[in-house]
Amino acid sequence: MRFSINIPNFGDFADPRNVAKVAAAAEQAGWDGLFVWDHVLHRHHRGRPFGDPWMLLTAAALATSRIRLGTLLTPVPRYRPQQLARQVATLDHLSGGRVTFAAGLGGPVEDEYRTFGDTADPRLLAERLDEGLELLRSFWTGRPVNHHGRHYQAENVTLLPATVQQPGVWIGGFWPRRPPMRRAARWDGAVPLFETARHGHVPDVAEVRELAGYLREHRQGGSERPFELVLGGATPPDAAKAGDVIGPLRDAGATWWDERQIQTGPDLDRLPPVLRRTEAGPPVL
Repeated sequence: MRFSINIPNFGDFADPRNVAKVAAAAEQAGWDGLFVWDHVLHRHHRGRPFGDPWMLLTAAALATSRIRLGTLLTPVPRYRPQQLARQVATLDHLSGGRVTFAAGLGGPVEDEYRTFGDTADPRLLAERLDEGLELLRSFWTGRPVNHHGRHYQAENVTLLPATVQQPGVWIGGFWPRRPPMRRAARWDGAVPLFETARHGHVPDVAEVRELAGYLREHRQGGSERPFELVLGGATPPDAAKAGDVIGPLRDAGATWWDERQIQTGPDLDRLPPVLRRTEAGPPVL
């Protein structure tokens, strides 16, 4: 099992220097990844400064040499695919092939889309997500791309350089909603939140076991590829006690644990408590 630190892209973490501090501490303490949020607007956190996640991850890449880096998660329908493809490929080259790409619709949908004159229809956004992911995968190859879809067009486009590696694509969504997890089964990993355990809260083992079974049932071609089930929440800084929390989730099918502050807690976007938890190191199983 692997372990990551999760931070928002606002508050103290709107400053790339603070993100670099956490990234360096995570690598030194033995964590396996650092993931940041990707929001342009979140009215629940109004009044805070926000940073661009790709700039924040650039700082993290320059401060590290080993850990995986990425967003959890990027709302693909909010981007133009060609722009997003360039950002991911540039970070992948800078980091030496350490990018993991997590995608979804994002949210709050009203804040991230309708506020800026875009649709908030989840069906249309889901269509753009699926089409955008396929287009990103094509752009990352560095080969010519001709794409004529409902939402995006590309006429004999070659975007160079290609990514160093084929970035693993993880898909987010709320369980027990089935469509996002069927989408995840077609890619490389699932990053679920749970209706009964929101961001920062440890999910129920029985629900994790049910979800893992559902994902196995819906895995399609290429099922020989490694598939990640990424869970998250807040655990005690004592590594052994944290391991007691996560051990049953690993046994239920989880392959990553993403350490997160409670979303409504006062420490969510503050550097000192996050840095202390990071320096304490990952759980011991």
